[in-house]
Amino acid sequence: MPLKILYRLAKLRTCALLIAAPLGAQGTTRAPVAVPAAWATFTRQFDATADSTHVVGGSAVLVRDGRIIARHNYGFGDRARGERVTDRTLFHYASITKTLTAIAIMQLRDRGRLSLDDPVTRWVPELRQLHDPYGAIDSVTIRMLLSHTSGFQNLTWPYGTGAAWEPFEPTTWAQLVAMMPYQQLLFRPGSRFSYSNPAYIYLARVIEALTGDPWSVYVQKNILSPLGLSRSYFGATPYYLAADRSNNYTVTKDSAGTVVVHENGRDFDPGITIPNGGWNAPLDDMATYVAFLTGSAHGDTALARRYDAVLSRATLQEMWRPVIATGDGDRASMGLGFYLYSIRNATYVGHDGCQAGFTSYLLINPANATAVAAAINTTGTPSCEGPLPGQRAVLRLLRE
Repeated sequence: MPLKILYRLAKLRTCALLIAAPLGAQGTTRAPVAVPAAWATFTRQFDATADSTHVVGGSAVLVRDGRIIARHNYGFGDRARGERVTDRTLFHYASITKTLTAIAIMQLRDRGRLSLDDPVTRWVPELRQLHDPYGAIDSVTIRMLLSHTSGFQNLTWPYGTGAAWEPFEPTTWAQLVAMMPYQQLLFRPGSRFSYSNPAYIYLARVIEALTGDPWSVYVQKNILSPLGLSRSYFGATPYYLAADRSNNYTVTKDSAGTVVVHENGRDFDPGITIPNGGWNAPLDDMATYVAFLTGSAHGDTALARRYDAVLSRATLQEMWRPVIATGDGDRASMGLGFYLYSIRNATYVGHDGCQAGFTSYLLINPANATAVAAAINTTGTPSCEGPLPGQRAVLRLLRE
């Protein structure tokens, strides 16, 4: 998916708003920033593609220098209930979650708890059950997991016939361990790029082994809370946020070729896969996360200290250096937990996600602290992999 997810996210409707307060600041206000002209083009494309592909609802924000300067909402969070998407709507961000797992690993590296070149089997000895036709499984390092160069398979749950009894994903660690003797490395570790969801579950096991905290507890204490991501959560929606949770939808065609939009329900169980795809939040929280990633503290020394306590700028920049080429078009290389996009002699960083009816995208221009984050609640036509319009409009937003 080069910018294919991004293409698809050029499609949502409502209004662009000016926000005067920087995200994360305490009681400060600043003059409004003009919305770029390219935003109107982006939102028109967002709406047009949403209409033509039967998207039920979605939202997008433009973040610059740590604050939302434009916002766009489209359609319904829950169509049957007549509930429109609002600024408070909670979406699922799927694989963008991997950036949280990567940051957690880098925190532990910076605190001297691990080395990126340590073998993952030091903390996850169960992996020695996998067949490694290239030598010892101990050659797989933490760095390889972060950069998707380990040789592990892509799918966490490779048994999908659509039967009603099948879980959406494995629900316990024991299920993954039970499958290990029947799997093998797909290529020599470190030799090439191949996206792997289980790799990030194994990274979560490293975090848990080192800290004694479940992954979600560690991330809450060490990333979400210090950054003020107060409406972010994993797994089932807390009761006090349930009213804002978006439903999710799948688009199919019946035997006559008629488009059918299926309602899947507001919650689903991502099981053991939460560390590689379990983040739920409103786009305001995603924008606050962007403020941290771009170091937009606006002279607030307390906020800057919190940012540094989560992760230093030097380490973030290390994560945004290419480790290996992906051979995937504009999404040219992989760093440590983040993709690097090389487009028109400029480099952008980010990630995308697609799971259980939700599609999301985060793209950042570190040079000017500008980002676009978006999410929709419908997949199927086109699929997550489909070509999607809107690339030029988004790139203009990031360059202006």
